[in-house]
Amino acid sequence: MTITLDDIRAAAARLEGHVERTPCRYSRTLSEITGAEVWVKFENLQFTAAYKERGALNKLLLLSDEERARGVIAASAGNHAQGLAYHGARLGVPVTIVMPKGTPFVKVEHTRQHGANVVIFGDTYDEAAAHAQQLREERSLTFVHPFDDYDVMAGQGTIALEMLEDVPDLEVLPVPIGGGGLISGVATAAKAIKPDIRIIGCEPAMFPSFTARMRGLNAEAGGQTIAEGIAVREVGTKTYAIARPLIDDVLLLEEPYIERAVALYCNVEKTIAEGAGAASLAALLAYPERFRGKKCGLILCGGNIDTRLLASVLTRELVRAQRLVSLRIIGDDRPGLLATVSRVIGEMGGNIIEVAHNRLALDVPAKGAEFDIMIETRDAQHTQEIMVALRDSGYPPRTV
Repeated sequence: MTITLDDIRAAAARLEGHVERTPCRYSRTLSEITGAEVWVKFENLQFTAAYKERGALNKLLLLSDEERARGVIAASAGNHAQGLAYHGARLGVPVTIVMPKGTPFVKVEHTRQHGANVVIFGDTYDEAAAHAQQLREERSLTFVHPFDDYDVMAGQGTIALEMLEDVPDLEVLPVPIGGGGLISGVATAAKAIKPDIRIIGCEPAMFPSFTARMRGLNAEAGGQTIAEGIAVREVGTKTYAIARPLIDDVLLLEEPYIERAVALYCNVEKTIAEGAGAASLAALLAYPERFRGKKCGLILCGGNIDTRLLASVLTRELVRAQRLVSLRIIGDDRPGLLATVSRVIGEMGGNIIEVAHNRLALDVPAKGAEFDIMIETRDAQHTQEIMVALRDSGYPPRTV
């Protein structure tokens, strides 16, 4: 079995009016930064802030009346859970979601608020999924897999239909890969409509599931990635069979590029992307030579990121850009030293964020004092100008 362009077009007809037809817009600034011609498909504007609604709803709409009455079940700690819960409630279909114990509280609550019965079970997704299958058998429910399901894949493929309607001459689609549901649907539609379009998979380097299978390797998968939405240890069997012949290449993404992509979406496009949602932009940042001069369609596939994590990512990006710098200054322990240093920084246009004053460090003279001063600047050049001014004033700093 497989999915076809006709399956995806039929899914689009079912979904019309029930999900957002999200905009696909040209980004002049991201194009200048990456060297590619960047068009962004804003799937974070769906009601549950992720594309997963498409596949979940298509599956629900294809259920028989008897299956709808009995209800559905899924194992998910993320966007699939919320999409299935939301549209299940809309259609009057009972939804049960099994989530592992470590699922963030906010995701559990959002899923419950959308009307699902949430069962917390197991320490891992695999344990939660096994329990979901057990409940499916006991209660005669329909299991809705988050990616390894033909109807779900067809729903996700409607994204490509919309993108190529809006921008018919797209040349490259870098697509995030987790379990493979998104890239299977998107690649099927895109290659059928435009056979010469290139499909590039994007995986976090910590979870190279598709890459490993493609190359016949037993690569280790695991670690703390901010792209948890595509942090999947094993790609789906059905999705791999469909996507593998259609994919031109798969790129592995290190964390700093994913973080920078999240920050760029926030700072440039004024929109929120979760780590997985920013993976396609991260690919352009990590491998610019692969996309330079090409007309690229990026699917910003989700915007469900924890606010504390987002704050951390944005702050870390300031540090990478040397707009937030901690300077260590050692000087005489006499009145007015801090005031003098502060005056130099202020006159140069720097903003002091934090000061730590240490008289007891053993590598500082007994009559000396050590200051760690965190400053905010315009850019790396401005930081260097402030450091030169401090050096010229007799207080040479070093970064810490």
